[in-house]
Amino acid sequence: MSRRKTAILISGRGSNMGALISAAMSPDYPAEIALVLSNRPDAKGLERAAEFGIPTAVVDHTDFSEDREAFERQVDAVLKDHKIEIVALAGFMRILTPFLVNAWANRMINIHPALLPSFKGLATHERALEEGVKLHGATVHFVSAEMDDGPIIIQGAVPVLDRDTPDALAARVLEVEHKIYPKALALVAGGKAKVTGARVTSGGDDADAGDLVWP
Repeated sequence: MSRRKTAILISGRGSNMGALISAAMSPDYPAEIALVLSNRPDAKGLERAAEFGIPTAVVDHTDFSEDREAFERQVDAVLKDHKIEIVALAGFMRILTPFLVNAWANRMINIHPALLPSFKGLATHERALEEGVKLHGATVHFVSAEMDDGPIIIQGAVPVLDRDTPDALAARVLEVEHKIYPKALALVAGGKAKVTGARVTSGGDDADAGDLVWP
C-alpha cells in the first residue's frame, strides 16, 4: 500500500498532532506523517515530533509581518520540498489567504472544536454553554477561503452536562477530537472522502455508519 505523505501544521503543543502520529504508526494506515511544520520556532510540538523521528521545519511568520502571502509561499515551498500530498492543520493559529487555500484545495484539512457551522472562531466552549446547546463537539473539514468553513468530513458529539464548565466541556471535546481526526485523515488519504459541492461522502455500501461519534 502506498501511503500518502502528510504534513501537520502546528503553532503550539500539537495535541491533535500526537493523535495523528499515533494512528500513522500502524503500517496499514493510509497516511504517513512526513513533516511537522510550525510558524513558531518555540512550538512544543516540534520537540515531540522529533522524538518520533519525524522531520520538522519552521517558517517563522514574524519574518513576514508585512506580507502574509509571502509567508504562505515559503510554507508551500517547504511542503513541496518534502513531497507532501496532504496537509493537516492542528492548532495552526494563522488565518490563511486564498493562495494557500487554493494551492491545497481538497488536500488540506482542519479540526475545529465545535459542531460547525455553529460556533466558528474562538471561545467555542464558552459560547456553547452561553447558548444552552445540549450537544457540542468537534468537526474535521476541508479548508476553504472562509475561516472555519469548508465541506465537513466528520463530526463527533458530546452531551453538554448541567454541571459543565468551559474547561470540563473542552476536555471531553478534546477526547473526541483525538478520535475523529485520525479517522478523517484516513478517509482523505485513502481516497474515500469525496467532495461534491458542499458535501463530503465517504463511500458506498461499505461506508462506516459510525461517523457521528458519541463517547
